[in-house]
Amino acid sequence: MAEEIKTRKKGIRRRKFLKYSGVGLGLMIGGVYLTRHMWRRAIFEGAETMLPPYGGETGQPMIWFQVTPDNKIKLLSPKVEMGQGTFTSLAQMAADELEVDMDRIEVVHADTDSGNIDPMSTGGSLSVAGLWQPLREMAATLREMLKTKAAEKLGVAVSALSLANGVITGGGKSMTYGEVVEGVTDWEIPDVPPLKDRKDHKYIGKPIPRIDLHDKVVGAPIFGMDASMPGMLYGSVVRSRLIDTDMSNFDVSEAEKMPGVVKVVKSDGFVGVVAKSFTEADNARRKIKFDYNIKKDWNLSDIEEAIKVGNGRKAVIQKEGEAVEDIDGEGEVLEMEFRSPIGAHAQIEPNGALAHYEDGKVTLMLSTQVVGITRNEVADALGIDAEDVNVIPTYLGGGFGRRLHTPNAIQAAIMSKEVGKPVKCFFDRKQEFQNDTFRPPTHHIMRGKLSPEGKIVGLEHNFASGDTMFNSAILPVSSGTLENMLSADIGSIRGGAIMYRGIENHRATYYHVDLPFATSFWRSLGLLANAFAIESFIDELAIKAGKNPVDFRLDHLLDDGAYGTRIRNVVKACAEKSGYTDKPSGDRAMGFAASIDAGSPCAHAVEVSIVDNEIKVHKVVAAFDCGIAVNPDQVRAQVEGCICMGISASLFEKMDLKDNKLYPTIYGPYQMALMKDSPKEIETILIEGADVPLPVGEPPLGPIGAAIGNAVRRLTGKRLTELPMKLT
Repeated sequence: MAEEIKTRKKGIRRRKFLKYSGVGLGLMIGGVYLTRHMWRRAIFEGAETMLPPYGGETGQPMIWFQVTPDNKIKLLSPKVEMGQGTFTSLAQMAADELEVDMDRIEVVHADTDSGNIDPMSTGGSLSVAGLWQPLREMAATLREMLKTKAAEKLGVAVSALSLANGVITGGGKSMTYGEVVEGVTDWEIPDVPPLKDRKDHKYIGKPIPRIDLHDKVVGAPIFGMDASMPGMLYGSVVRSRLIDTDMSNFDVSEAEKMPGVVKVVKSDGFVGVVAKSFTEADNARRKIKFDYNIKKDWNLSDIEEAIKVGNGRKAVIQKEGEAVEDIDGEGEVLEMEFRSPIGAHAQIEPNGALAHYEDGKVTLMLSTQVVGITRNEVADALGIDAEDVNVIPTYLGGGFGRRLHTPNAIQAAIMSKEVGKPVKCFFDRKQEFQNDTFRPPTHHIMRGKLSPEGKIVGLEHNFASGDTMFNSAILPVSSGTLENMLSADIGSIRGGAIMYRGIENHRATYYHVDLPFATSFWRSLGLLANAFAIESFIDELAIKAGKNPVDFRLDHLLDDGAYGTRIRNVVKACAEKSGYTDKPSGDRAMGFAASIDAGSPCAHAVEVSIVDNEIKVHKVVAAFDCGIAVNPDQVRAQVEGCICMGISASLFEKMDLKDNKLYPTIYGPYQMALMKDSPKEIETILIEGADVPLPVGEPPLGPIGAAIGNAVRRLTGKRLTELPMKLT
């Protein structure tokens, strides 16, 4: 709305000027250039709360659903299930509109041959929120199609029919959905009927048990690593152990002689071994000799020097009022610096793919968040039509953004073409760590000015980071049009704007820095680091002002009926439920922080102590407003997952870099939170501040790092400004 208003005002003046001046095109171009900062900020502001519409097919119910003869309904999901519980919520939405019980709905991944293809990805916390409208519309439309066809078969008017759990009754006769579809090929698609009111929902809003739980408990072969095809071989690809290097002069003579080797494949961009077993392929791959051509020497200190406020491309993403140094009047100015490190995804299942090239067509089975993009990339690489590539998604053994890049699918497909059989090719754990698409490091400078009365009169967030969205599978081209237009990576700036709109003078400035290794999406993107800097600094300002940090936040949040009000509500609910106090009690203290991401505000209150000079989180109370909670249990599980992952990133996780080599490369040395490091108690309060479901899977990750740091500040008097937080 803000963008529309600003554009409209500027547009009226510009049109009048051009009408009477006679110098049209040149002045129009000049006007766009001169106002580029204004519309950039409007885009950035919209990105903080915008919920993009689903971009897939929403006019053909029969590619979304299959009705089986035994009166079951199979939902072909264009979103993949990577542990977030999406399939259960989708089944709930479908069941309510189709008027069937939950046990009649089976949710499966839609392969690309089905036609139900998500053109973008599963990510951004948009699976349930993005499908809320189209999925229910498709289910309701299918219901009406079934009723129309049943009326024909039963010889009664549609208005005379009633529905109950997949059975249509009218004129004293009944038919199941399965019987209705039998022999029908001439379906007529009506206009979308009215959707059910909230009061009529039987499943939406209820804590339904997860429908994928059984297979995961019994270890059913549902993940990418479980995929198999008759007669398949195994591949292992040479991958760089060093950053910012090229590999050349491959000598494969020893590898070709190794036991079990079928073929060593040399292709554009990679060299791989195909063998009868994975062990044989991997052993042979290790025998391949090659040269490294190092472009530049890199150590961690070089990265930290590069990622600094002031370096790279500058973009003002938020600007209201004056800069802190230009604000008149007395008051104390405070400045602090914060940093976050390189982080690995470290998901449990490494990347890989199973591919079968046959007669100019490819079948792929893999764990991927970008089903449609993977199909197109493989087709382009092999020079075939996208329709000749069928991607069969599997369950993901952890996604978090790592499955947005699938060059492994291309490699498996090329190797399969070379040997004429299916080829299954996976990273080993060391390769997974060394060739990750990492969470970029960040640097932040916070500046604020307090009035003598303890009110913030100016606040600035200056921060530097690398790519998260740019150079990804979704936006693969560096220095492309969008990047040049925006000058800021929309993923890296998530959570970087000041949400305290009650501060008259506030601004945020981002510096985009190119890095010599791949960085990309990581759960919550820039949110965790940005919220850590902003909310730690707000807490420090509260201490300087002598104010309770909850009241201090509320004093600077607008009660505007929408954005600010929803943030205020989660802050107040969290503080009340947790009994928050800024006074330590014995060996424990509480910390408080809040943030908003993708339109979903969240607040955390944590209770910590120091045990053997280590930070121990005992309890977290979270208040979260994601609008309609389709499955409250799923939402709470996502909040808990975000909190535990945030604790891991805030207290343990960090990659190092020495002599162009990123390490650690195995679990253990790469420290992560263990069960013993998780809070014994996590309590979640859900607030419905919107009449639609909003993003769930990432927003609750935002406040946790700052909340922990704020508790440590109360307990020790020391402000920790670097992640992972260490007392020594």
